[in-house]
Amino acid sequence: MFDHILVPTDGSTHAERAAEYAVDLASTYGAALHVLYVVDVRVTHTDSASGDDEETRGEGAVSSVADLAAARDVPVETEIRVGLPAETIVDYGKERNVDLVVMGTHGTSGLERYLVGSVAERVVRLSDVPVMCVPPALDDE
Repeated sequence: MFDHILVPTDGSTHAERAAEYAVDLASTYGAALHVLYVVDVRVTHTDSASGDDEETRGEGAVSSVADLAAARDVPVETEIRVGLPAETIVDYGKERNVDLVVMGTHGTSGLERYLVGSVAERVVRLSDVPVMCVPPALDDE
C-alpha cells in the first residue's frame, strides 16, 4: 500500500511521536522512510546558550528519526531544506513520489494559531496524498 512515507520533523516531542507511527507503518508495509527538516526562511535564529543554529538542530532531528528507523531495519533518507515549511514538505513529497505524509500536530489554538498558522493544517490542504496527523500524547499537553 505504501512504498514511500514522508515524516517531516522539527525535533519536538510531537514530531518524535509522529516519527514512531511513520517508522511502524514503514516497517509494516516494507516502505522507505523519508525524513525532512525544514529551516523556516521566516525564522532564522541561533540559540545563544548552545550556539546551535537551525541547521544544526535539523541535523539532530533527522538523525534521531533515522536512528529509530535503522533500529527497525527501515530504509531511510534524510534531508534538510530551507523554505516555507508546508510548501517545502508538499514539494518534497511530490519530488519523491511519497504515498503518505505522517506528521505531528502542535495543538495550537486561538491567537497562536491565527498568528503562526498550522503547518499540518496547511499540508493537509496542499497535499495530493493522504496526510496522517498525529496529535500530542495527553501527557505532552
